[in-house]
Amino acid sequence: MNGVVIYGTGSPILVDVEESLRRAGIPVRAGVRNRECDSYLSAEPPTFAPGAVPAELKKLPFLVPLFTPAHRQEAAREAETQGFSEPFSLIDPTVPLPRVIRYAAGLYVNAGCTVGAASEFGAFVFINRGASIGHHARLDRFVSIGPGAVLAAFVTMGKGAVVGAGAVVLPKITIGENAVVGAGAVVTHDVPGGCLVLGNPGQICRRDLAGYNGVAVD
Repeated sequence: MNGVVIYGTGSPILVDVEESLRRAGIPVRAGVRNRECDSYLSAEPPTFAPGAVPAELKKLPFLVPLFTPAHRQEAAREAETQGFSEPFSLIDPTVPLPRVIRYAAGLYVNAGCTVGAASEFGAFVFINRGASIGHHARLDRFVSIGPGAVLAAFVTMGKGAVVGAGAVVLPKITIGENAVVGAGAVVTHDVPGGCLVLGNPGQICRRDLAGYNGVAVD
């Protein structure tokens, strides 16, 4: 393929996304620096402000390498208003995919993950390094899974929900919209939307959470 454009260069996770693209043989044609902050894009591709992206680059698929669900949603919407129309799904070549899987545009699965059969992922789901997703998982749009997290079979997650690094979610658990499971937690019961769960066994510590990093996916 002709390559992809990275929309949003301010997240350190971008270095992993670039490595996934390199392993897949997909070139990064450009980056869009949509916020005034340090850029983590490597030196090779050119970087543009949103209003200065050449028209030919807007015809390429775009990736949004941001872990916070609401920030990812905001950047994806901004990309569309700037004329990008094709979100790109990237599954690292190290990930063995089952024969039966369904996913919407914008999915990113980082290196070393395992994905169970008959799983379904909504738009712009982000699964970080070494996570394990059990069979028949249902992850709604803009869900984020931290590195090394384990989701057992038949886990359901609502839009914008986050499972932190190294957390474990037991089978048939439902995690509500914009809920957050903290790093290392072990979730043994359903988690309502907008709640924060910490500890082993997991306990609800807050019920008024807007979402991960205090912002919600709408």
